[in-house]
Amino acid sequence: MTETDPGSASGATTATRGRGGPLARLLVFLRQVVGELKKVVYPTRDELVTYTTVVLVFVAVVMTYVSLLDLGFGRLVLWVLGGS
Repeated sequence: MTETDPGSASGATTATRGRGGPLARLLVFLRQVVGELKKVVYPTRDELVTYTTVVLVFVAVVMTYVSLLDLGFGRLVLWVLGGS
């Protein structure tokens, strides 16, 4: 009886892992990719619009915050160094 490698997500046994030529390993990899892609749950159009809106609003808020900090620190440096 062969033992299963606990770190292996595909359940490959330690006896069969690493065997086979490059083509066999490529085919196993491609089968695993297809298997993982079948598990993907794609968002609905409404969810996609909601997520996109949330990301854009968050980016705008962070951009405004960083811009105000940059403006404030720039003026502070000019004031400390005696610029005009």
